[in-house]
Amino acid sequence: MMADNDVLMGLLPAMNRLSGTLSRGQLFERATATAGVTLDRPAVTVLVILNAADRPLRVGEIAQRMQVAGPHATRQIHGLEQRALVERVADPDDQRARLITLTAPGQQLVDRYLRVINGWFGEALSAWSDPDRRELVRLLGRMVDDLSAHLDSVARDNHTVE
Repeated sequence: MMADNDVLMGLLPAMNRLSGTLSRGQLFERATATAGVTLDRPAVTVLVILNAADRPLRVGEIAQRMQVAGPHATRQIHGLEQRALVERVADPDDQRARLITLTAPGQQLVDRYLRVINGWFGEALSAWSDPDRRELVRLLGRMVDDLSAHLDSVARDNHTVE
């Protein structure tokens, strides 16, 4: 186990550096300004989640992917509906339920935002090979999924102990 700890000793400092780089660089603020997007971070997060999904999503799924409580996601979705950037559609598996999907203007807005972000990342990683970039995305996604699941488990365990 000690060898694993030695290997992981650099992980938290690297993650802190990444977080600091993104915050200091004001990535979100600069990207939205460059893309002409006038939404706040949670609203853009909803649009990015819907764009990445392979199907319309329930509000609870959006909240889970945002890692927020349902009412927070509902407020964001309502605001996006008022701007005609998302809409509710019937769930083909349950006609009583509604799913959230991007509208054409919502898709255009998220496309502009992602073009800016992906362009910057592409430029920053331009010296990396395509296989290295794919591996980075794969491993980072895997790490986030595993860490989120583990922290959820720890939180559940701590809640049941109290």
